[in-house]
Amino acid sequence: MNLAPATRNGLAAALTAYVCWGLLPLYFYVLGDVPPLELVGWRVVFTMPVCLAIIWARKQAGELRAAFANPRLLAQLLLSALLIGSNWLIFLLAINNGQALATSLGYYINPLMNVLLGTLFLGERLSRVQWAAVALAGAGIALLLAGAVETLVVALSLACSFTAYGFVRKHTQVSAVPGLTIETTLLLVPAVVIVILAANSAQGTSMASGGYTPALIMGTGIATAIPLMLFAVAARALPLSTLGFVQFLSPTISFVLGLTVFGETLDTTRLACFGLIWAAIALYSWDMLRRSGQTPA
Repeated sequence: MNLAPATRNGLAAALTAYVCWGLLPLYFYVLGDVPPLELVGWRVVFTMPVCLAIIWARKQAGELRAAFANPRLLAQLLLSALLIGSNWLIFLLAINNGQALATSLGYYINPLMNVLLGTLFLGERLSRVQWAAVALAGAGIALLLAGAVETLVVALSLACSFTAYGFVRKHTQVSAVPGLTIETTLLLVPAVVIVILAANSAQGTSMASGGYTPALIMGTGIATAIPLMLFAVAARALPLSTLGFVQFLSPTISFVLGLTVFGETLDTTRLACFGLIWAAIALYSWDMLRRSGQTPA
């Protein structure tokens, strides 16, 4: 199948972004000795120069200045900054506690929560097949109440915070990198306070650790900003349905890492939950394809 150059580039950008996000648990697992709150602080600090470099390279300084001059926009970005900062902290706490499978589940649930949010607040309407998919996902989540509450808390916390973040950013009139730059700026003061407190603690700052730890901490800025920039490229070049399918690559990679590298196990409850979530995703995706005319009814 011949694809237009823009579509090929968009697909390559999407695949690269979601592979990077899928591998993040591995990256942060290596940094397991760094306290999660301190790591979030350093992540904000080192994301800032990467964002500014991208702003300079893409000549978006004017858009950045205009956004800073808009109080309503700043208020929206303050909310999104708090949501994404919370999401980062929850994610790092989960990886630090050996719960990569729970993070995978959270990001599998996320697109289905987006659907539900659109129905509740944006007036979007679901077909009966799509409601059936949401019901399957709900059944999978309910299963965790029977014997995997910790997994449920992590998965829903990640899914809810990222869904809310996406909802706020969808209604914030600013593009990806300027938006992330402002979010990072708004989080910078608390981040600096966190790293200063870490430096003055009994344990001391993790940046003074030996080996590869300081370099990996500095690399969190690139690990945060670059996939987001690639995602912005992909979002402009690809149909939403295509992007929706590619996004499942990230939690799938995390799922495989959880079972293999991190040695987590799936008990019957968690396996049944994943099965129902996967069935819900398959059903919803099939209905989307059918409605777009890409597969027979």
